[in-house]
Amino acid sequence: MTPFANAAVQRTFDTYPAPVRGKLMALRELIFATAASTGGVGPLEETLKWGEPAYLTSESKSGSTIRIAWKKAAPSRYAIYFNCKTTLVDTFRSLFPHDFEFEGNRALVFDEAAPVPADALAFCIASALTYHRA
Repeated sequence: MTPFANAAVQRTFDTYPAPVRGKLMALRELIFATAASTGGVGPLEETLKWGEPAYLTSESKSGSTIRIAWKKAAPSRYAIYFNCKTTLVDTFRSLFPHDFEFEGNRALVFDEAAPVPADALAFCIASALTYHRA
């Protein structure tokens, strides 16, 4: 498990209900692993944006921000968010129309009881982390 460098982010994870916390921690690990295995991304900054864990390529500036979150209004669901001003989610929708549930042009939404298509999701994460590279 990647240690937390930001105590506020760790506290945020600690507030999530246990079943969904595990799912969000798995997303977090996939984000860090994908960043580490994707050339040119460099280290990630883990911070909070809108009170939710966010991952930025602050050093390399190679990518677009990724956020992960759980909402009390939908307790069995969680999501990974991408910048809605990008073409990322539209691209994911065309490449993986049956792999994900999409929320507009900003998120991939998961149910805590369903498996996550990890390979397809890693591709999506790598695409976001390299969005600004030429």
